[in-house]
Amino acid sequence: MRDNALVAALRKLGHDVTLIPLYTPLTLDEPGNSEDRVFFGGVNVFLQQKSALFRHTPGWLDKPLDNPRLLREAARLAVKTRPEDLGELTISVLRGEEGRQLKELEKLTAWLTAQPKPDIVCLSNALLSGLARRLRAALKAPIVCTLQGEDFFVDGLPEPQRKQAWALLRERAADIDAFIAVSRYYGEVMRERLMLPAEKTHVVHNGIDLSGYGPARSRPAHPTVGYLARLAPEKGLHTLVEAFGHLHRRGKAPGVRLRIAGSQTDGDKPFVAELRRGLKRDGLAPHVDILPNLDRAQKIGFLQSLSVFSVPAVYGESFGLYVLEALVCGVPVVQPRHAAFPELIEATGGGVLCEPGDVWDLAAKLEELLLDEPRRAALGAAGRDKVIEHFSIERAARGVEQVLRTQV
Repeated sequence: MRDNALVAALRKLGHDVTLIPLYTPLTLDEPGNSEDRVFFGGVNVFLQQKSALFRHTPGWLDKPLDNPRLLREAARLAVKTRPEDLGELTISVLRGEEGRQLKELEKLTAWLTAQPKPDIVCLSNALLSGLARRLRAALKAPIVCTLQGEDFFVDGLPEPQRKQAWALLRERAADIDAFIAVSRYYGEVMRERLMLPAEKTHVVHNGIDLSGYGPARSRPAHPTVGYLARLAPEKGLHTLVEAFGHLHRRGKAPGVRLRIAGSQTDGDKPFVAELRRGLKRDGLAPHVDILPNLDRAQKIGFLQSLSVFSVPAVYGESFGLYVLEALVCGVPVVQPRHAAFPELIEATGGGVLCEPGDVWDLAAKLEELLLDEPRRAALGAAGRDKVIEHFSIERAARGVEQVLRTQV
């Protein structure tokens, strides 16, 4: 979603940008800006990993397996997308021209060399750094790579693949001319882990398309806590549900509700089902809404229905676009005091921090804001103003443009 919006903003600045989906078609809540074909189609990549036969099949046989409809269904089912299931495949893709997906790399390279020569190639994350060496040689163009959340995935790989993946990432970083981290926090993390020279790493904060967002015209009928992110344990949804239970039982915010929204694949359904069973068991189900897979208009309406917002992610979140989305709707946030969240709260003034993993502190901070309407309104207004000023997708595009110009 971030990359799709960035491409649209770069085009408005006058640049000719081609956005190429890898593995699956893009899943978006905004108009798409990508090519209508997919390279490194997830089904072919998987089959080539498992069988030498599929590493040599002709293109006419591969093409049906790259059908966008088939790939969307595979993405919906989320088969084999957890890090612990993907160790050997991750290593193979990071090995690039030496890996089992060489055929896919050659297809991408052939297509790109048939297009007008690019001034620069951008990889959306470091897990694609295995592509850089071959693309750089074929296109005679510098390679820039965004850093946005790779460490969580790589750290989730089983050993020995975890150690091998970090070693390959450090090796392949030499094939990349510049890195763009989405926050100061994450830039520091990846500089250390990839052993990058400081002059090779730049920071450009993420931005969002502000169109359509805005504060609600009236207050919610009930004090309402909200969550908008993937419906998954790494985003801390179970922590928020537990904190809401404490908040509800304390009774200081009468009628308090919890509203949960975000993307949900079939792979997330068991986790969500367990949450629902727990809510029912604890008598909280009538006070909680769970709304998966909203479109853009529904998402904005959802955010406008909230009093306060929290996604207490349990890992080192590299940024957190959902914080910007809540703030631009005038909704203050409560986020853990780790990862990129202190940086965002400092930059926006739109919320407060709680202790990571401390359910009671999260409940207390939520309660404080729910009971203090003037403070809540002030934080929401301050956050909205700062997001508009500093975190629009247009501002992010200008920052990326500035980095790219240093490489061409």
